[in-house]
Amino acid sequence: MQVTYSILKMLHEEDHLNRQICKFPQSFKKYSTPYWEQDFDDITKNVCQCGSNSFLSSLKICKVIILGDLAVGKTCIVNRFCRQTFEPCYKATIGVDFEVERFDILNVPFHLQIWDTAGQERFKCIAQSYYRSAHAHVIILVFDFTNISTLSHCKKWLDEALNASGNEDPFIFLVGTKKDLVSEATYENIEESALRIAKHIVAEYWAVSSKTQENIRKLFFRIAALAFNRCIIREKEKSDIVIASEMISFKNREKSIDKNHCNHRKCKSL
Repeated sequence: MQVTYSILKMLHEEDHLNRQICKFPQSFKKYSTPYWEQDFDDITKNVCQCGSNSFLSSLKICKVIILGDLAVGKTCIVNRFCRQTFEPCYKATIGVDFEVERFDILNVPFHLQIWDTAGQERFKCIAQSYYRSAHAHVIILVFDFTNISTLSHCKKWLDEALNASGNEDPFIFLVGTKKDLVSEATYENIEESALRIAKHIVAEYWAVSSKTQENIRKLFFRIAALAFNRCIIREKEKSDIVIASEMISFKNREKSIDKNHCNHRKCKSL
């Protein structure tokens, strides 16, 4: 029993170390992204180096929704990253599943809550109810390189998610799966179409393989870093607004006190 616990603890610690991000992850291709960040923002670096800001300990969890047609490989992506497993036998997701994954970004704990949705039409109403509650910070649109029609449906999945969630500014990723199952010529041809669609919907394009693990880890590290960077900046802006508001209120109170004190002295002189 003690041996089993030790092994589990060691695996947990090893996985924890593997989720550390100190250098900003780059996009799949330089020209395939609308997100031009090459490094963490100076605000993010300063906040993380300081470490005393109260909002660091209360960062909201980043919610990631994975969408796409039936059998495109959504669950395989999640399982490969979260559990380091690959199941070749297809098992349909019923409704919505989710995983929570921790990262240490610039030595600050940060979590991704990854929502894996069903692609079947009969479960769409269930998935849409989760869109509304999730208010996704990141949307991953998944298509299958072996089935070109799944690429053309991604725009529809995105529109439905945006309309249901109400979030007008999530990070959007267009991800092609099963890259290992197509020839180089087929891959290049489909990628050309995928890049056009990614540009049209303002998404970052990636090509991955859950079977070979190609680009899976890089994709989620990129997502975590982008979300963390934006989260820190927005929390800092909110904090600055609160501080500025408190300072204005304090100055107004001082003016009011000075004015009353002055009037009181005038009254005495009369």
